[in-house]
Amino acid sequence: MTESDSVRIISHLPEGCVTDILSITSPRDACRAASISKAFNSAADSDSVWEKFLPPDYRELIARAVSPVVFESKKQLYHLLSESYVLLDNGYLGLKLDRETGRKCYMLGARNLSITWGHDATYWKWGHVPESRFAEVGILRLVWWLDINGKIASGMLSEKTTYVAYLIFRITNNSWGLSAPGKAIVSLGGEINETSNVYLQQPLTGRQPRPRTQAHARAPRKEGWMEIKLGEFYCHDGEEGEVEMVFWEHDCRKSKGGLIVEGIELRPK
Repeated sequence: MTESDSVRIISHLPEGCVTDILSITSPRDACRAASISKAFNSAADSDSVWEKFLPPDYRELIARAVSPVVFESKKQLYHLLSESYVLLDNGYLGLKLDRETGRKCYMLGARNLSITWGHDATYWKWGHVPESRFAEVGILRLVWWLDINGKIASGMLSEKTTYVAYLIFRITNNSWGLSAPGKAIVSLGGEINETSNVYLQQPLTGRQPRPRTQAHARAPRKEGWMEIKLGEFYCHDGEEGEVEMVFWEHDCRKSKGGLIVEGIELRPK
């Protein structure tokens, strides 16, 4: 039997059967199937298919959105949520779906983080930058050590998924003291992932021996934001607990300034 024969046979299945088949595939497969035949096109656009690709708690999540999430179909809602972050909880938390899998991504805005001395205008100030999705970012004035901490309930994340946490930030042209090695810690339950020699800014070469294992920030976004990996963890089926993500650098010999913190992002691996 040729491939065209198989397509012809499948195309004659009742639309309900086609819908059931597509609902156990993936968003990409459903979009590709739409070009097979009229029956597949109709099934691939149906709410019953795209409902399966949305998170089970999507209704509760979009009810927390700062601005109303307007959609005419579940397929449209899926694409809306996978295109860019939707702000929840007074604009301090961003939600997005991974386009390929439908798993949840989150962005904890700087106001949703615990930043040591963050409420003291001597050390940090809060303001908006046009490139940020959040109304406010944390702008470092002057400190001698950094301590940035974010937490999120594991029940908010997609189950059976490995997540990677990133600190999202920018460095101003007049920054200083940000090339010292820091430490990143990500923990869930009793599992702790710790990384040493984490650099926000490329350290100068030739002044001191470099450790073999180190992590440097990279700038993958066109808006100019940089990211540094804090660590990864696995979210088990039905696991309850709190994910804690920390970056700290406690070298008190040098002051630090010129750092802009947008938040901490969690993305499925």
